[in-house]
Amino acid sequence: MAGGQNVISYLPGTAPLPSRVPPWQRIRLHTGYAWRNSGHPLLTGVRVAWDTRNWGRFPAVRSDVGGVSISYSGVPEGLPYALEFTEQRRESGAGEPAARVGAVLRGWDLGSPRRVPDADIVMVGTSAAKARQLAARASLVVPVRVHFVLDLDRDPEAIHAGASKGARRDFRQKSRQHDWSFGTERDPAWFEYFYDRVYRATMFERYGARARTESRESAYECLFRSGVLFHLSMDGERVAGHLCHWDPASKVLTSRLLGVLDGAEEYYAAGALKVMYFLLIDWAARNGVRRLDFQGTEAFLSKGTYQLKRRFGTRVVLPPNHFGGKRLWLQVRRDTAEVRSFLVDNPLLTEARDGTLEAVYFYDDLRPVRLDYRAESPGVGRVRHVHLDDFLTGINKDGRDHDRIGRH
Repeated sequence: MAGGQNVISYLPGTAPLPSRVPPWQRIRLHTGYAWRNSGHPLLTGVRVAWDTRNWGRFPAVRSDVGGVSISYSGVPEGLPYALEFTEQRRESGAGEPAARVGAVLRGWDLGSPRRVPDADIVMVGTSAAKARQLAARASLVVPVRVHFVLDLDRDPEAIHAGASKGARRDFRQKSRQHDWSFGTERDPAWFEYFYDRVYRATMFERYGARARTESRESAYECLFRSGVLFHLSMDGERVAGHLCHWDPASKVLTSRLLGVLDGAEEYYAAGALKVMYFLLIDWAARNGVRRLDFQGTEAFLSKGTYQLKRRFGTRVVLPPNHFGGKRLWLQVRRDTAEVRSFLVDNPLLTEARDGTLEAVYFYDDLRPVRLDYRAESPGVGRVRHVHLDDFLTGINKDGRDHDRIGRH
């Protein structure tokens, strides 16, 4: 445990704070929040059906950088998640920004691989059912996102023991280096400080123009009023915060907005986020929370967020919201050295034919498996090492063979 920590006992969601907006705006904010985040099966079914409708208009974007072209077509969320992540990975090696060319397709076009923008690697974001019907050769079906959940059916000590040895060692070390305290905050003034100096500052410091943020009005109305806002102090100074959604019916606490003061690297180096996760687990286990949902990330094992959240003993699941019903269909169309290196450097979670999640690591005779990106977690049913010579059988260097790819 962190030296001097002060875990405040607080039953969340029992007395919502007053609203700051008129009723009509409150309805609009809550409707929008539910459309984006609700896990109700009826609403998620409607959302997935609407987002993947045949007559809809969808972005179709080709991105070139680092000698690898990747196109994405389909549900708009795939652009800021899947395509941007691949751009970040390619840009880091190339030292230059990606060049994009965009178009618009109808939903019915997404069912024909020939109609989406051609590239070395092609991704289509659609419903799980439609993704499974697309071409099979040199392709994978991938979750758009995955979540990391922790079931709190044990005492805090046993839950801590489920985290990786390295994470527990880091926590003990950081606990000796600093005096940490952790608690909840209901003062609207602290919410404003958290939103501006902690949350938004962190998003823009880390992601720049690619930052995606919840609006201030939605964060206050849909999260702060009935959720839980945590603060973390280091040596007497508040340096981090974490705003969570609380569902009193299911007793699920869901991570939503978090960050460190001014997005400053010094607080990451001090271990503020890792310490905050451990203390959040402690707090939740002692305050009637049945499950912690740490939210998620893209299904690439090379994503830093993926590697961080798996270290706390979490279980990998499909998201409870509309993302749980959506998939990426990923197809490799050209066999080049650059494409092979990208695939090896970015192992990913895929959906097996029986619906379970499995980790796929590519390799070949020149490129070993990237075992530094760990996949072993509850919820990941199997780990496969796939030789690229086998996966890319029949794919020519110029990619012309993709027109003859068979179907499931």
